[in-house]
Amino acid sequence: MIDQASGLRKMQESQQVKVIAVSGGKGGVGKTNVSLNTSIALAQLGKRVLVLDADLGLANVDVMLGLRVQRNISHVLSGECELDDIIIEGPAGINIIPATSGTQSMVDLTPAEHAGLIRAFSDMRAKFDVLIVDTAAGISDMVLSFARAAQDVMLVVCDEPTSITDCYALMKLLSREHGVFKFKVVANMVRSPKEGQLLYSKLTKVSDRFLDVALELVAMVPYDENIRKSVRKQQAIVEAFPNSPASLAFKGLAKKVLDWPIPHQASGHLEFFIEQLLEH
Repeated sequence: MIDQASGLRKMQESQQVKVIAVSGGKGGVGKTNVSLNTSIALAQLGKRVLVLDADLGLANVDVMLGLRVQRNISHVLSGECELDDIIIEGPAGINIIPATSGTQSMVDLTPAEHAGLIRAFSDMRAKFDVLIVDTAAGISDMVLSFARAAQDVMLVVCDEPTSITDCYALMKLLSREHGVFKFKVVANMVRSPKEGQLLYSKLTKVSDRFLDVALELVAMVPYDENIRKSVRKQQAIVEAFPNSPASLAFKGLAKKVLDWPIPHQASGHLEFFIEQLLEH
């Protein structure tokens, strides 16, 4: 605990960092695609972006981009290296903290390992403007920890009953048990703006009735065959097909992210993110 506090104190003079957790509850809604393309679009706008693959047991960020990973978070937790040592560079200069894949022990971290991950963040030397946390699917303790510690929670939802239901379940847990009441919504894979608005209306209708939360529709990403093509090429669509409809939506979302305010208090710094994780 002393080492963690020392690491946090060292960060007190650090620059402000925008921390965004990208989640949604259900798997297969395009959450990682949203995380990566928004990150690359932000980098194209001149921002220093760090992506944390927070799906600690089923890593896929590096796979989606065709990147070779030598070491990952498991090596940090085992004490073999520091967090800075595993960061890899991705498209447009984004930095990525890779997770491991197919390791059950990474899914259920012990309290000591969780604290070790937090301490590793405290000791980071890398400087960046935006931290995008690509959480795992579901509502595990790790997903909730990252979501409640971030400044903004961006929920990715598609027009499927299970997606809407799981997204609602995540909002319910975060609002009723963890004090998170504001959510930004990305309507993904919609066939038209009308469909995107209808999807958002479905989500707000159920949340307004049963939850005390505020939702904001920040993007409608259209269904785009070029996404499939870019995935097969192991490239982000904003780079592989920069003028495609989905790419333009991600670029528009990135510009909106730049306008989201960073609190001037402690919550505007990365140490707030670390402290929130530490508290829970």
